[in-house]
Amino acid sequence: MMRSGHSQAGFTLVELMVALFIFGIVSAAGVALLGFSVDSQAASREALADMSSIRRMNASLTNDLGQIAPRPARDQAGARQNAFFGGGGADGDLLISFVRRGWSNHDGEPRASLQKVDYRLVGGVLERQAYPYVDGAEPLPAAQLVSGIESIALRYRSDGEWRDRWDPTLATELPDAVELIVEIEGLGPVRQLFQTGATA
Repeated sequence: MMRSGHSQAGFTLVELMVALFIFGIVSAAGVALLGFSVDSQAASREALADMSSIRRMNASLTNDLGQIAPRPARDQAGARQNAFFGGGGADGDLLISFVRRGWSNHDGEPRASLQKVDYRLVGGVLERQAYPYVDGAEPLPAAQLVSGIESIALRYRSDGEWRDRWDPTLATELPDAVELIVEIEGLGPVRQLFQTGATA
């Protein structure tokens, strides 16, 4: 009586090396795809954060300039300031300063509805600084609106013409519109135009 033999098949060394090579290629492709996905998500988050900052800046300036008031103010030393100051846009300098109406008083504080606000470029960051009182007050902590700014250019429209600086003949004179061109790292120039409450 003969017993049927059971043949045992296995992988040769060549077959094993080919399988390992294919596995390596698939693994490398998977790692590369995962890295690309992570990089894409990070870039998307950065782009969304930049757009959110730009929208925040636009909303802040639209709200403030839309309620501008022809009200001269006084600084902490008591010196009289024009109702509107407009600079050229140099880093570290005051960009614009003015008094706005419509400051909400939810806490019922004994103060006016007028508020003095400054916009400055500090170390590549656009900041909004408000004051608790129009005259002679120290500023409140600044709010950072947009970072990564490489340069800012400002122009001011009055009597149908654009000016690079605001040099009024009257202390209560206000521009009709303000043009802001912001050069942001990685985004390039962003141009925004704001109509002021002076034209209302």
